[in-house]
Amino acid sequence: MRSPLALRNGETPSPHHGISTPSFHSTVTLRKLRRFNLLILVFRLTAFAFSLSSSVFMVTNSRGSDSPHWFDFDAFRFVFAANAIVALYSLFEMGVSVWEISTGATLFPEILQVWFDFGHDQVFTYLLLSADSAGTALAKTLKGTTTCTTSNSFCVQSNISVALGFAGFLFLGLSSLLSGFRVACYIISGSRFLM
Repeated sequence: MRSPLALRNGETPSPHHGISTPSFHSTVTLRKLRRFNLLILVFRLTAFAFSLSSSVFMVTNSRGSDSPHWFDFDAFRFVFAANAIVALYSLFEMGVSVWEISTGATLFPEILQVWFDFGHDQVFTYLLLSADSAGTALAKTLKGTTTCTTSNSFCVQSNISVALGFAGFLFLGLSSLLSGFRVACYIISGSRFLM
C-alpha cells in the first residue's frame, strides 16, 4: 500500500512493489528550456512576418494593364512562391512552439520533432536564400532597362519584397541554428535540451 507522502515533491509511483522513484527537474533548467522555446517562437514569428510581408508586396506589385506584372518574371514568381511557402511553414511551426511551451511536450515524438524541425528549417532557409538571390539578380538587371524608368514604383516594390525575403531568411536561419542545437543536445543527452 502506498503512503500519501509517496506522491509529494513530484515523485511518481513505481509499478514495482510500491517503491516510488523521484522525477526531478530543476526549476532553473525548466526556466532555461522555457526561455529557449520562447526565443525559437520569436524567431519563427519574425520569419513569418517578413515572409508574409514579402509575399504580399510581391503579389500586389501590379499597377495596371500597361505596367509590368510580377508574374511575367520567373524570378519574381520564385520569390513569391518561396516566401509564401516559408510563411505557411513558419505559421505551422509557431503553433508547434506554442504547443510545446504550453504543454511542455513536443507535438510529435521527441526524436521525430527535433529532426523534423532541423531538416525543414534547413531546406526552407536555403529555398529563401536561392529565391531572394534570383530576385536580386533580376531586380539589378531591370534597374538599367526601360521597365524601371517607365514604372519606377514596380521596381521599388520588387526591391522591397526581395529585401523582406532576405530578412525572413535571416530569422529562419537563426531558428535553424537553434533547431541544430536541439539536434546536438538530443544526440549528446537523449533530450532536446541539455538538462
